[in-house]
Amino acid sequence: MKVNLIDLKRQYEEIKVEVDLAMRNVISASQFILGEECEKLEKEFAKFLGVKYAIGVGSGSSALELSLRVLGIGSGDEVITPANSYIASSSCISFTGAKPVWVDVLEDTFNIDVGKIEKLITKRTKAILPVHLYGQVADMEAILKLAKKYKLYVIEDACQAHGASFNKKKAGSFGDIAAFSFYPGKNLGAYGDGGMVVTDNRDLARRVRCLRNYGQEEKYKHLVLGWNSRLDNLQAAILRIKLRKIKTWNRKRLEHAKAYNKLLDGTAVMTPKIFPNYNHAFHLYVIRTKEREKLAKYLANKGISTQMHYPIPIHLQPAYKDLGYKKGDFPMTEKLAGEILSLPMFPELKLEEIEYICQAIKFFYRG
Repeated sequence: MKVNLIDLKRQYEEIKVEVDLAMRNVISASQFILGEECEKLEKEFAKFLGVKYAIGVGSGSSALELSLRVLGIGSGDEVITPANSYIASSSCISFTGAKPVWVDVLEDTFNIDVGKIEKLITKRTKAILPVHLYGQVADMEAILKLAKKYKLYVIEDACQAHGASFNKKKAGSFGDIAAFSFYPGKNLGAYGDGGMVVTDNRDLARRVRCLRNYGQEEKYKHLVLGWNSRLDNLQAAILRIKLRKIKTWNRKRLEHAKAYNKLLDGTAVMTPKIFPNYNHAFHLYVIRTKEREKLAKYLANKGISTQMHYPIPIHLQPAYKDLGYKKGDFPMTEKLAGEILSLPMFPELKLEEIEYICQAIKFFYRG
């Protein structure tokens, strides 16, 4: 049996008729950059999250950077963020001229350890940028409490958390502003790059709209120097179709995660925890094992695709060697980086495939 880490073809087959029609309509209208479909998606996505404003941009990375810039964060500032994430969570800070200040993470959620934040706050600290990693919402109640105490902004990296929630409040609706990615493999993925900035602040929304489009609010009148970071109409039309299905798809992801957890119970691998009041979106299903490389190779020989998200911590990346961090600075992040392995996870995954994967893992440990 061959099982891909993610199978976008299966998803396309499910929505092929709707997607093909939507694409033809956009091409026929020949309105490709921003446009009516983008405006409708922005309204529908904002309603889905329970926020006032959503602004389509070119990517999740761009959504993060523009969020920081409209808050006035720049050279000389510091932004606190977890060490355990994809590099975009930190590079967006660096691109503004500010400095990422990393925090280690909790072992049970892989998310930022809020108990370690306060001692890192200085006069230069302007914001906290938590990441809802793999689709698990960070401890936003504690983060917001800290932010209020020290008058800091909160920028949510919700790029992996479409539809995730805590106490029925969705990821992206907690902080001052939040960023989402529509990279194809995400829970809500386009057929190319795309992203969204969301906020309840009207002025921040207006400024993001301006910055994403060369700094103009009306054509050829550039109020500031801006970017070319616009969500195109074709992607928006596709995303509108998928948005109507994401609740069902996320529910299937949770069912798959529970099946994995049950079938892997009692084995040598550590499975992700599912907490009360947290609706994990399971963008990724990540196990832990001290024999990660051997297990990955064994599963590959059985036709099972896996991946490591992420094998090299941000503070140990060559791109950040100038900040002077070294191995041992963030023990939990480094421990996880050596043990994590993502198993196949997508809504169309079949139970027999999950059973095949889990059986292969059990055979591996039996030698």
